[in-house]
Amino acid sequence: MTKAERALETRERILRAACEVIAEIGFENISMRKVAEHAGVSKALLHYHFDTREKLFAEAMTHSFAETGADTASDADSVPAAVLLARILRSMLPTDEELRQDWKLWQELWVRAQRDPAARHLAVDLYDQLHAWVAGAVERGIASGEFEECDVTALSTLVLALCDGLGIRVMLDDPRVDLATARSTIWGTIAPALGIAPEFPEV
Repeated sequence: MTKAERALETRERILRAACEVIAEIGFENISMRKVAEHAGVSKALLHYHFDTREKLFAEAMTHSFAETGADTASDADSVPAAVLLARILRSMLPTDEELRQDWKLWQELWVRAQRDPAARHLAVDLYDQLHAWVAGAVERGIASGEFEECDVTALSTLVLALCDGLGIRVMLDDPRVDLATARSTIWGTIAPALGIAPEFPEV
C-alpha cells in the first residue's frame, strides 16, 4: 500500500468513525479526542486530516451522503426506471440501521443549519444533489416511455418533502407510520403523475 493509499484509508476510517459518534451522541457532544479514539488513530493524526470539528462534520455529512446512494449505482443503467426510483426512495428513508444512522446525521445538520451559515449552505447543497438524483430517475423514465410526461421539478420536490416528513415519523417509531406505510404513501402519491401502478415495486 502506497503512502497516498494509506492516507486515504485513514481518512475513510476517521469519517466512518465520525459518522458513528455524531449519530450516537450528537455533534454538540463530540470531541476530536472521542472521534480519534473511535477511529483508532492519534488525535494528532486526526487533526492532520481535519483541523476543526466543523470541517470534520461537513466531511462526515458528505461522506454519509455519498455512501447512501452507492448501492443504487452498480446496475442503474440496466434496471427499469421505476425500480431505480424505488431504490432511491428506499435509500432516502430510514430503512435499515445504516440509513437510520444517516438520518441521525441529517437531523444534526438540520439543527446546525438554523444557527450556522456554513451548515445551512451544506444542507441546501445536499438537497440540490438529492433533487437531481430523483429528477434524473424520473427524466430517464419519461425518455424511455416508462413514465408519463410530468413536471419533473415539482415531482422531485414533492418526493423529497414526503421522504423528510414520513421519515421523521419512522425515526420516532410513530405507530401510525412504519416503513411500509411511508413507502406506499409516497409511491401512491407520485404514481398518478407518472402513469404507473400505485404499488411500491419489489427492489
